[in-house]
Amino acid sequence: MRIIKFAVAFCVLTGLANSAFARDLSKNERDLCTWGAGIAGTAQQYKLSGLTLYGARKKLQARHFPQQWMRMSALGIAEQTYDSPSRLRPESVRQVYYEGCTRHELARR
Repeated sequence: MRIIKFAVAFCVLTGLANSAFARDLSKNERDLCTWGAGIAGTAQQYKLSGLTLYGARKKLQARHFPQQWMRMSALGIAEQTYDSPSRLRPESVRQVYYEGCTRHELARR
């Protein structure tokens, strides 16, 4: 329990520190991170509700994605989410994913 509180506090503080850096990203980069964060949060919600990875993959396969690469990326994000031992709430997973994605995009520059 103590570790989870520490992890959530770390994420919030990191988010506040990194929110200033996120402004340097283009709209497309922010949209990409927001999309991935949404997929990660949804996968975490499925995981916490007891849905198997197979069931989550079936639900994601049934979704319509505007671009071809999004389907395989969504399945990969879901698999990584299920492989994680994390029991964080889906909102926290979305935030952590978004922050990590924006850091990655900034580091690529």
